[in-house]
Amino acid sequence: MALVIDLKPGEKILIGEAVITNDSQRTRLHIAGDAPILREKDVMKEEDANSPCKRIYFTIQAMYLSQTPESLHKAYFDMVDEVQKAAPSCAIFITQINKEIINDRYYKAMKLGKQLIEHEEELINTALGKSTAQTKTEQNNQAAEG
Repeated sequence: MALVIDLKPGEKILIGEAVITNDSQRTRLHIAGDAPILREKDVMKEEDANSPCKRIYFTIQAMYLSQTPESLHKAYFDMVDEVQKAAPSCAIFITQINKEIINDRYYKAMKLGKQLIEHEEELINTALGKSTAQTKTEQNNQAAEG
Protein backbone atom coordinates (compact mmCIF):
# COMPACT_ATOMS: atom_id res chain seq x y z
CA MET A 1 0.00 0.00 0.00
CA ALA A 2 1.36 3.40 -0.99
CA LEU A 3 1.91 6.27 1.42
CA VAL A 4 -0.20 9.29 0.47
CA ILE A 5 1.25 12.73 1.25
CA ASP A 6 -0.45 16.04 0.60
CA LEU A 7 1.98 18.92 0.09
CA LYS A 8 1.13 22.57 0.47
CA PRO A 9 2.49 25.08 -2.04
CA GLY A 10 6.23 25.49 -1.46
CA GLU A 11 6.40 22.65 1.09
CA LYS A 12 9.48 20.43 1.03
CA ILE A 13 9.78 16.72 1.62
CA LEU A 14 12.84 14.53 1.95
CA ILE A 15 12.73 11.16 0.20
CA GLY A 16 15.93 9.24 0.76
CA GLU A 17 18.68 11.76 0.10
CA ALA A 18 16.59 13.86 -2.28
CA VAL A 19 14.84 17.08 -1.28
CA ILE A 20 11.64 17.63 -3.24
CA THR A 21 10.04 21.08 -3.23
CA ASN A 22 6.41 21.44 -4.21
CA ASP A 23 5.58 24.17 -6.71
CA SER A 24 2.82 26.74 -6.31
CA GLN A 25 -0.13 24.33 -6.12
CA ARG A 26 -1.30 21.80 -3.60
CA THR A 27 -0.04 18.34 -4.59
CA ARG A 28 -0.86 14.79 -3.57
CA LEU A 29 1.89 12.18 -3.85
CA HIS A 30 1.47 8.40 -3.70
CA ILE A 31 4.78 6.89 -2.66
CA ALA A 32 5.55 3.17 -2.71
CA GLY A 33 8.83 1.67 -1.60
CA ASP A 34 11.21 1.59 1.30
CA ALA A 35 12.98 4.97 1.19
CA PRO A 36 12.98 7.12 4.33
CA ILE A 37 10.51 10.00 4.00
CA LEU A 38 10.44 13.17 6.11
CA ARG A 39 8.26 16.24 5.87
CA GLU A 40 10.00 19.58 6.20
CA LYS A 41 8.40 20.13 9.64
CA ASP A 42 10.05 16.94 10.96
CA VAL A 43 13.54 17.78 9.68
CA MET A 44 15.94 19.28 12.20
CA LYS A 45 18.93 21.13 10.81
CA GLU A 46 22.25 20.54 12.53
CA GLU A 47 22.49 24.18 13.64
CA ASP A 48 19.10 23.81 15.37
CA ALA A 49 20.32 20.86 17.45
CA ASN A 50 21.36 23.25 20.22
CA SER A 51 20.46 21.27 23.34
CA PRO A 52 21.25 17.74 24.54
CA CYS A 53 17.80 16.34 23.65
CA LYS A 54 17.74 18.11 20.30
CA ARG A 55 21.14 16.55 19.52
CA ILE A 56 19.64 13.17 20.39
CA TYR A 57 16.73 13.85 17.99
CA PHE A 58 19.17 14.96 15.28
CA THR A 59 21.14 11.73 15.72
CA ILE A 60 17.97 9.62 15.49
CA GLN A 61 17.05 11.53 12.33
CA ALA A 62 20.49 10.77 10.90
CA MET A 63 19.96 7.07 11.73
CA TYR A 64 16.59 7.12 9.96
CA LEU A 65 18.13 8.64 6.83
CA SER A 66 21.32 6.54 6.89
CA GLN A 67 21.92 3.35 4.96
CA THR A 68 24.07 2.23 7.91
CA PRO A 69 22.24 3.50 11.01
CA GLU A 70 24.19 1.16 13.29
CA SER A 71 27.25 3.35 12.71
CA LEU A 72 25.51 6.07 14.77
CA HIS A 73 24.40 3.86 17.65
CA LYS A 74 27.48 4.43 19.83
CA ALA A 75 27.22 8.22 19.55
CA TYR A 76 23.50 8.01 20.33
CA PHE A 77 23.90 5.75 23.37
CA ASP A 78 26.74 7.92 24.72
CA MET A 79 24.47 10.98 24.46
CA VAL A 80 21.49 9.35 26.16
CA ASP A 81 23.70 8.10 29.00
CA GLU A 82 24.80 11.69 29.67
CA VAL A 83 21.23 13.03 29.50
CA GLN A 84 19.94 10.35 31.88
CA LYS A 85 22.70 11.18 34.38
CA ALA A 86 21.88 14.90 34.21
CA ALA A 87 18.08 14.51 34.11
CA PRO A 88 16.86 11.13 35.39
CA SER A 89 13.25 12.05 34.55
CA CYS A 90 14.18 11.66 30.87
CA ALA A 91 14.69 7.91 31.36
CA ILE A 92 11.08 7.00 30.59
CA PHE A 93 11.32 8.70 27.17
CA ILE A 94 14.77 7.32 26.44
CA THR A 95 13.69 3.77 27.30
CA GLN A 96 10.86 3.99 24.77
CA ILE A 97 13.16 5.50 22.13
CA ASN A 98 15.79 2.80 22.73
CA LYS A 99 13.18 0.09 22.17
CA GLU A 100 12.32 1.58 18.77
CA ILE A 101 15.97 2.01 17.78
CA ILE A 102 16.86 -1.56 18.74
CA ASN A 103 13.97 -2.74 16.54
CA ASP A 104 15.05 -0.51 13.60
CA ARG A 105 11.96 1.69 13.87
CA TYR A 106 13.75 5.01 13.54
CA TYR A 107 10.74 7.04 12.42
CA LYS A 108 8.83 6.03 15.57
CA ALA A 109 11.95 6.84 17.59
CA MET A 110 11.96 10.32 16.04
CA LYS A 111 8.35 10.89 17.08
CA LEU A 112 9.26 9.90 20.64
CA GLY A 113 12.31 12.14 20.38
CA LYS A 114 9.99 15.12 19.93
CA GLN A 115 8.37 14.22 23.25
CA LEU A 116 11.83 14.08 24.84
CA ILE A 117 12.55 17.60 23.53
CA GLU A 118 9.25 18.84 24.98
CA HIS A 119 10.17 17.31 28.34
CA GLU A 120 13.59 18.96 28.21
CA GLU A 121 11.95 22.32 27.53
CA GLU A 122 9.62 21.80 30.50
CA LEU A 123 12.61 21.02 32.74
CA ILE A 124 14.42 24.16 31.57
CA ASN A 125 11.32 26.32 32.05
CA THR A 126 10.78 24.90 35.54
CA ALA A 127 14.40 25.66 36.42
CA LEU A 128 13.90 29.21 35.14
CA GLY A 129 10.62 29.56 37.03
CA LYS A 130 8.51 29.92 33.89
CA SER A 131 5.14 28.33 33.36
CA THR A 132 4.22 26.57 30.14
CA ALA A 133 1.70 29.33 29.39
CA GLN A 134 4.41 32.02 29.74
CA THR A 135 6.70 30.12 27.41
CA LYS A 136 3.99 29.65 24.76
CA THR A 137 3.17 33.38 24.93
CA GLU A 138 6.85 34.24 24.46
CA GLN A 139 7.13 31.84 21.51
CA ASN A 140 4.00 33.31 19.89
CA ASN A 141 5.34 36.85 20.37
CA GLN A 142 8.68 35.88 18.79
CA ALA A 143 6.89 34.23 15.86
CA ALA A 144 4.78 37.36 15.31
CA GLU A 145 7.89 39.56 15.36
CA GLY A 146 9.93 37.25 13.11
